[in-house]
Amino acid sequence: MPENLKKSEVDSDPSVLKQWDYDTPMDKQIEDLYSIMDGQKVCMLNTYRPGTGPVGRSMGIAKRDGPDLLFLANKNSQKFKDIESSSGEVQVSFQDIKTQDWVSVTGKASTHGNDDPRVKELYGPTIAAWFGDLGDGKHNATKDDPRISLIEVKSSYIAYWKTTVGTMGFMKEVVGGAMTGKVAQTGLLRQLKQEDIEKARSQK
Repeated sequence: MPENLKKSEVDSDPSVLKQWDYDTPMDKQIEDLYSIMDGQKVCMLNTYRPGTGPVGRSMGIAKRDGPDLLFLANKNSQKFKDIESSSGEVQVSFQDIKTQDWVSVTGKASTHGNDDPRVKELYGPTIAAWFGDLGDGKHNATKDDPRISLIEVKSSYIAYWKTTVGTMGFMKEVVGGAMTGKVAQTGLLRQLKQEDIEKARSQK
């Protein structure tokens, strides 16, 4: 139900303040985080480009490794240059358009060449569609193609929001809040700091 706005909350963002989840055990928060991430095949990988600023692009996820993420990509793409020039600082975001659940991952990206065994492990035949076959027996979009490389994102901070109401409940909260002057309550806002992420890694 929508909640009353308190005087002490006027100088804050009550839509955020009232949705922070202080009660759910961290193990359950990690479980819910993975559920949201695993439900999305595609995310936005955002890098920082000197002289331009933040730059985002849609990326298919090759693998979620605990709280960390792996991507296969062409080593000649601009994102590899962005990662190198910005000391690997990246941000990855997910959103479920059906539930509006979202995840924001801040982390450090590192790049690894085709000789990393994980490239072969993660390679699938559909990846060939994004590389093309030059016909030289080398640049052939197979798992041995030297262009196919790995981007590994090690998370350092994660924030996410999980809905607690359905579509009708969401509308009820929003309309109710707008009509009564109260603040809508539609979900739970959570965060994993470095110590929480280390715990998640140890449990994967």
